[in-house]
Amino acid sequence: MPAHEKINYVEFPARDLAVTKSFFTAAFGWVFESYGPDYIAFSGQGLDGGFFKSDLAASTRNGSALIVFYSNNLEQTLAKIEASGGGIVEPIFSFPGGRRFHFSEPSGNEFAVWSEQ
Repeated sequence: MPAHEKINYVEFPARDLAVTKSFFTAAFGWVFESYGPDYIAFSGQGLDGGFFKSDLAASTRNGSALIVFYSNNLEQTLAKIEASGGGIVEPIFSFPGGRRFHFSEPSGNEFAVWSEQ
């Protein structure tokens, strides 16, 4: 049961749902459920959510919130993202508490990955 007044779901725009679905499946092993031609949903990834057909993209440059993944091996995750068709927006950098990088998936949405090491 969803928790009262807690974040429960997140939705992102996607220019090309098929390419976005293929990227997250290859890079992270996500499984999607399609709801018609304009929406795909994912679950069990720390936070459930979906992608809706749109010409827009979520980016910190245009004020979007940033979803941050965690990785036990930052370099390995970066390599998987690149091999799956993602682009590196900001290369690995250090910050107090760890290191991280930012990437975009093929529809242009920006995400980040961090690690303590």
